[in-house]
Amino acid sequence: MLAEAVNQTVGVGLGVFIGTLIGVGLRARKGQRSGLVQDSVWKTAVLAGMAAWAVSAVVALFVV
Repeated sequence: MLAEAVNQTVGVGLGVFIGTLIGVGLRARKGQRSGLVQDSVWKTAVLAGMAAWAVSAVVALFVV
């Protein structure tokens, strides 16, 4: 059940990762680097994507 929920929600995590990578990357290029995980755009995007994927998998597990 958990594996199925994780597989069904992989698009959410990937979308959040790509969106965060683009958005925070543009923001960092302007010089606004506050709020980044260890001052890294890549690490911030990975963390945001993983968190969104985990939350969406748990929601899918209990809702469906």
